[in-house]
Amino acid sequence: MALSDADVQKQIKHMMAFIEQEANEKAEEIDAKAEEEFNIEKGRLVQQQRLKIMEYYEKKEKQVELQKKIQSSNMLNQARLKVLKVREDHVRNVLDDARKKLGEVARDQGKYAEILKLLITQGLYQLIELNVVVRARQADHDLIESLMPAIQQEYKNVAKKEVHLKMDTDNFLPPDSCGGVELLAAKGRIKIVNTLENRLELIAQQLVPEIRTALFGRNANRRFTD
Repeated sequence: MALSDADVQKQIKHMMAFIEQEANEKAEEIDAKAEEEFNIEKGRLVQQQRLKIMEYYEKKEKQVELQKKIQSSNMLNQARLKVLKVREDHVRNVLDDARKKLGEVARDQGKYAEILKLLITQGLYQLIELNVVVRARQADHDLIESLMPAIQQEYKNVAKKEVHLKMDTDNFLPPDSCGGVELLAAKGRIKIVNTLENRLELIAQQLVPEIRTALFGRNANRRFTD
């Protein structure tokens, strides 16, 4: 049975409607899948960037914290150095005051004579030389020369040796020196310095820890003492 033109047209329209419906459904499926993939990718990128931002700020925070610790440590060290300097200056002032008072020793001729005798005798026991030159302040020459016979005799009695003392009349200790002597032997190649300033310096080296303790108290961080 032959189809009429109307039937053919009707079938064609039906087929076209079916194809169009299939195409629309396929297009919707593609759009839905594309949107799903888009949302997944967008979420992945957002999460990725969020992690990068978090890592960046965590790194920055650690850098800031480290910088704060370094700055705090530097400031603490500077403060400690300032405290130490103030303390050392105070100790030095105490020693300077002691040096100034040394100048008063020579005013008491009797006491100063005994000190000179001890300083010279001690130096002789260190030198153990036959001929020794005594160098002193020019103002002390007469006093020292008056002490020489007794010093030589005492040395002979104790050391069982002779010693000949001679004043250095060409070179003197500075007039602003606190006093004391220098002993020279072997044509000046051997020298014993027994000035009052030198003796104070030797004593100061031993007493500085005790002076610090007396001024500032015992250091709590120090486990042992000499």
